[in-house]
Amino acid sequence: MKFSDIVQRLGLTAENSSLKTFPECDPEITAVTPVQTGTVGTIGYIEGQKFQAYVATTQVSALILPEDQDLQTRASDRGLAWVSMAEPRWGFAQALALFYQPYRPRPGIHPTAVIDQSGQLGKDVTIDANVVIHPGVVIGDGVCIHANVVIYPETVIGDRTVLYANCVIHEHTHIGADCVVHSGAVIGSEGFGFILQEGRWIKIPQSGRTILEAEVEVGCNTTIDRPSVGETRIQANTKLDNLVHIAHNCQIGPSCVMAAQVGLAGQVETQDHVILGGQVGAANQTHIGANVQAGAKAGLHGHIAPGSIVMGNPASPYRTFLKSSAIYNRLPQMQRTLKELQQQVATLQQQIEALNS
Repeated sequence: MKFSDIVQRLGLTAENSSLKTFPECDPEITAVTPVQTGTVGTIGYIEGQKFQAYVATTQVSALILPEDQDLQTRASDRGLAWVSMAEPRWGFAQALALFYQPYRPRPGIHPTAVIDQSGQLGKDVTIDANVVIHPGVVIGDGVCIHANVVIYPETVIGDRTVLYANCVIHEHTHIGADCVVHSGAVIGSEGFGFILQEGRWIKIPQSGRTILEAEVEVGCNTTIDRPSVGETRIQANTKLDNLVHIAHNCQIGPSCVMAAQVGLAGQVETQDHVILGGQVGAANQTHIGANVQAGAKAGLHGHIAPGSIVMGNPASPYRTFLKSSAIYNRLPQMQRTLKELQQQVATLQQQIEALNS
């Protein structure tokens, strides 16, 4: 594919001002690669001045650049084809889609699939080998279900949603349009509800449901539990990494991002655009405000104010955490200093007592 074809298919033109300029050369592009390891015939991207050194060393034939005249001049001086846009990483993602599409089984229903007659299948559905679909399931148009997926009764799968191999969708779950559930994920499993009676833990029936709104993505081996009553809800466009656990009755706001091994206890509520780093944990009934960012392994409790950036366990404001960390590293020296001061005080007390005697 010619570089000019890529530019055109990305919708970058002089009229919409995203396209600034690029040299007369129009190389053939065969792949999208990192600028560090790219070769002739590939295209990469530079996000900003932080990565400017790669413009001088990269072997790619074309670059997606920010709207930075210095970087553009450097690329032109090397004879590289380039296009400039406000968000180069977004252009990079679009270019990737021109060269790569995820694997999709052949359209149609595999003969080994087991589908209850009461199920409703939309148009252009793909159902791969050994899929099991229980009674009362509704599958929307264009849904793709990979091998070995199990869908329990009275579940709804929205249009164009993709369920990858070996994921399990439990009863009464509702998954919206354009969602992605990766391999090994379990949606709508029983919440962890028990009551202690006469020294024994007795299970509380988990009769609620789990709802994933449109464009939610769920990573491999992530689990989202249904509650005893009510619902667990993940709002639109939220993205969950691998090995995330969402407990019963959680209410997750729109466009949130949670990295691997995040664990939310029951009834945690987040507002919109919350970002949780790897291994963040939230205690029962924690409320996390809009635009909160929590660093890796942070422990969240109570109420986290909107817009906060927190780290540590228990979580504290970012700057407070940094100061505390600096002090923590000096604790051995501070302890030695304290012992020396204690010894000096003891000596002074002895001297004072001797003078007074």
